[in-house]
Amino acid sequence: MIELKDVSKTYVRKGLSIEALKNINIKVDKGDIFGFIGFSGAGKSTLIRLVNRLEKVTSGEVLIEGELLNAYSTSGLRKVRKKIGMIFQHFNLLESKTVFDNIAIPLVLLKRNKRKIEQRVKELLEFTGLSEKANSYPSELSGGQKQRVGIARALASNPSILLCDEATSALDPQTTQSILDLLRKINQEYKITILIITHEMSVIQRICNKVAVMEKGEIIEQGNVLEVFGQPRHPTTQSFVRTVIHDKVPESVLRTFEQQESQRIYKLEFIGQSASDPVVHELIRKHEVHVNILFASMTEIQETTIGYMTIQLRGEQHAVEQAVSFVKSKGVNIQEVKDL
Repeated sequence: MIELKDVSKTYVRKGLSIEALKNINIKVDKGDIFGFIGFSGAGKSTLIRLVNRLEKVTSGEVLIEGELLNAYSTSGLRKVRKKIGMIFQHFNLLESKTVFDNIAIPLVLLKRNKRKIEQRVKELLEFTGLSEKANSYPSELSGGQKQRVGIARALASNPSILLCDEATSALDPQTTQSILDLLRKINQEYKITILIITHEMSVIQRICNKVAVMEKGEIIEQGNVLEVFGQPRHPTTQSFVRTVIHDKVPESVLRTFEQQESQRIYKLEFIGQSASDPVVHELIRKHEVHVNILFASMTEIQETTIGYMTIQLRGEQHAVEQAVSFVKSKGVNIQEVKDL
């Protein structure tokens, strides 16, 4: 669907070369909701501008539905861009036009007849929950309503790809959730592939099925969201994941905690069925060890439960080793922790 092969992008500013993207390799399949996350300056927005050819690659290839994007003529690019809708953080609505007319802009530019424009805009007004706002102006709308107008406008030309550049960053949490719900609905009902640029891991958690983590123009980690959240490898990914999944023992507990030689600390990771199984209960009942729970948390990603627990085990060495083996047999990842 969308593929970037060895893509690099370099800007020249005042005689200095600035490498914004370095050897990017990404494949987005049809129907994906693919999230790109990173701090400011990571190269996320540059990447998305290469996908719709607002920027040219310095080297490498960008392919849309198997066609090489950097080889298109101007007229060919216009055809490709009809397949791509885009929504922005700051809405970019025309204040002098009504909601109806803002949504109609792409269709007017495509020179569709008046009847088809009216039919399509009414359909999108209903789909985005804006039917009663058709004759309102942007100044009369809330932030969430403005973004819904932006989404409807992006859908006007029936794109197969939707690019979202920090589309929820200016919205409050409740409105953010409603916009993410709408994007999921678009993906499911219109079968549109969505690329999301964000600096918020909670957005990735709620809606994406795949994610790429970016830093200093490079992709440092990518994969299925459940895998990346469950076992983040890179320190930057780990810090992002911890903003939505807490796995650290609270300072208040650490202040009262004393580790002794006969007491060993373990971190447990539960994914899927193991998160609902009574593993700790059976551990206490069947094994001659004392269990002290120092920390526990649980969340849901892609309808799969992920849980973290930090426990202290006290007992004879052979009993502790048997307890650890039992936990592993239940499909739980368990690792000894030397430093909390």
